Amino acid sequence: MKIHTIGRRKRSLARIYLTYGNGKIMINSINYRKYFSQYTQNKILHPFQILDYNNKFDIDIKVIGGGFNGQAEAICLAISRALCIFNSNNKELLKKNGLLTRDSREVERKKFGQKKARKKFQFSKR
Repeated sequence: MKIHTIGRRKRSLARIYLTYGNGKIMINSINYRKYFSQYTQNKILHPFQILDYNNKFDIDIKVIGGGFNGQAEAICLAISRALCIFNSNNKELLKKNGLLTRDSREVERKKFGQKKARKKFQFSKR
């Protein structure tokens, strides 16, 4: 059984394909240990650690856009959604830990006539 889900965060979009296996996680055809730092790896594995599903699934991940942190959080959301499809009893525990909530915060756009989104150019009185 192959489960396909999508997760998003900031400008990142992650598509994952979850199947039974022995814990092989590939991100854009690269092993996740080479793709991400140790801190970011822990973000990806967080849903598995909560449910105690370590090394039970193979995951093929395609991720585009954003930075490493946004990509990791998008992957985390997609994995959490896939684990809910796999077993609906997982939903309560994942929701309690805040892993099923899509973080909708985005970067505010820069406005014309201003230096940044909210910062203005220096005002000169004289």
